[in-house]
Amino acid sequence: MMNKKHLNILLADDDTDDCIFFKEALDELLMTTNLTTVHDGEQLMIYLGGTPPDLVDVLFLDINMPRKNGFECLSEIKQNENLKELPVIIFSTSYEQEVVNSLYKSGARYFIRKPSEFVQFKKIIYQTLLIIVQEEVSQPTRANFVLTVDNSLMD
Repeated sequence: MMNKKHLNILLADDDTDDCIFFKEALDELLMTTNLTTVHDGEQLMIYLGGTPPDLVDVLFLDINMPRKNGFECLSEIKQNENLKELPVIIFSTSYEQEVVNSLYKSGARYFIRKPSEFVQFKKIIYQTLLIIVQEEVSQPTRANFVLTVDNSLMD
């Protein structure tokens, strides 16, 4: 479906360091991307409301953000006719099973636990983007919902 050479990525994360890491990781990938960053859930929903849906290919969404958290945003996105097909990748430091289950039920495409090391961070972003570019629009099975760093890639 998305056999695009250029990927428009939206990152919603209130952690400035993580946003910088993310951008640096993208800059090192052999992929043409355009990154837009918003720093809280309210900004995210305003941005999505004013942007044609086809201008965002994938959303990386942090759960713990001020003003409106990732759960609320995910729920609003999935209830919006124009946005519900947008692949939402949850990007979080926390990894509680019931949270992950709830995100899956709410329609997130994948869950990624933020790695602390830049190399791992870069790998997981790269893997995720490869999947998004190659994949159809449906959510994977629950068993494949949590993405982990595949060290065999990029070595």
